[in-house]
Amino acid sequence: MTTKRASSGTPPFLMTADVGSGTFRLRPASRGDLPAIVQLLADDSLGAARESDGDMEPYERAFEAIDADPRHLLVVGELVRPGSAGTPVVSTFQISFLPGMSRRGAWRSQIEGVRVAAGVRGQGIGNLMVQWAIDESRRRGCSLMQLTTHKSRTAAQRFYGRLGFTADHEGMKLPL
Repeated sequence: MTTKRASSGTPPFLMTADVGSGTFRLRPASRGDLPAIVQLLADDSLGAARESDGDMEPYERAFEAIDADPRHLLVVGELVRPGSAGTPVVSTFQISFLPGMSRRGAWRSQIEGVRVAAGVRGQGIGNLMVQWAIDESRRRGCSLMQLTTHKSRTAAQRFYGRLGFTADHEGMKLPL
């Protein structure tokens, strides 16, 4: 399983890559990243209606559950810009590794909450994140990766299509 924390207290980098405005690094999320993650999740018309940083307690509970289970990984991407002291969180996603009975007992991964800050889109960050998630899914023995995206997110659908995802199922949800 992927190491969640290095013994020194510094999170391990899952991958690094040069992008147009600096060096992009993926790492496991920490509790301190929650405000940035919530901001990324809320940064579109759908997310703005369902996310709120006014009460962080539900996000903290979710983080604790995700962080405690090696089958779930919450990831953030940070951007190191030349000459800048800060490394802002500019992206996030969650990946879950799920056992299943179908497909001869195949494991699958599910990626969700994929977000890239508006100011750094178009630099290949989304592609780097999803490619890392695909590679990690293969490494963990998954034979399928799945995701859902809202029907109104046509740009996201084109993006995932370019990466090889196909819209061959109709997803359904039931709010509880």
